Amino acid sequence: MKTYRRIIFVAGSGTCRAPMAAAILKEYTLKHPVEILARGLVVLFQEPLNQKAEAVMISNGVSVEDYASTQLSEGDMDENTLVLTMEQSQRQKVLDTYTNAVEENVFVLTELVGDELEIMNPYGGTLQSYGLCYETLRQTIKKLVKLLNDNEGE
Repeated sequence: MKTYRRIIFVAGSGTCRAPMAAAILKEYTLKHPVEILARGLVVLFQEPLNQKAEAVMISNGVSVEDYASTQLSEGDMDENTLVLTMEQSQRQKVLDTYTNAVEENVFVLTELVGDELEIMNPYGGTLQSYGLCYETLRQTIKKLVKLLNDNEGE
């Protein structure tokens, strides 16, 4: 895997899984400086982090202050940007919608790290379902950090 300058996590509204994944990754130390962002595929207006997602993040000591959802845009992507979606359908939408999306830089997060299941969307679920989503993301991000750091300079 090449070295990226920017990593963008992308999900539906950009108010839950993408910002949780970005905040978790920011907790780790990467061998090279990288900008870490969260974006939504459908952001009609800026929204704060989902309340249940925020509660789970705070209870796990992860900072998510002043977050507001942002629409993914053409300007977000270039050949030095890794785009990580939560679902295969989202990856396809990025590739179909954005001409700047470089196919070999757009992955489903779990597929990239070798997991079989996608990150489930807890939207509308219980606080426990958001907690489960957080734990799944944390395990997946841990694998991502190893992948990024092990491949440094290749």
